[in-house]
Amino acid sequence: MKIIPSAFVKLVVYVPIAYTDAVRNAMGDAGAGVIGNYSHCSFSTRGQGRFLPLDGARPHIGAVGRAEIVDEDRIEVTVAIDVLSAVIAAMKAAHPYDEIAYDLYPLCGMITP
Repeated sequence: MKIIPSAFVKLVVYVPIAYTDAVRNAMGDAGAGVIGNYSHCSFSTRGQGRFLPLDGARPHIGAVGRAEIVDEDRIEVTVAIDVLSAVIAAMKAAHPYDEIAYDLYPLCGMITP
């Protein structure tokens, strides 16, 4: 089996629950989550985000100097490399936080001999 690079990445972002649909829809509208004949495909899990806003932060939830625990959704989508910049821009525009926790994971395709 030979592993080859993929033209896709996995984008994972953490969002306060009240903004989940807005962020998910913004990413889908920008081209994230296309799988075959389907668009806006995503997966979510619920958890808790923890943070301590430092001086200079503009927290959407909480206050500078006070630790916070927020119920959040983890949204996962696949994104084609050619629309990645647009998807990240749309995600950032829809997300309420001034510092957004998100990750990009490279994906690979496989070819058998």
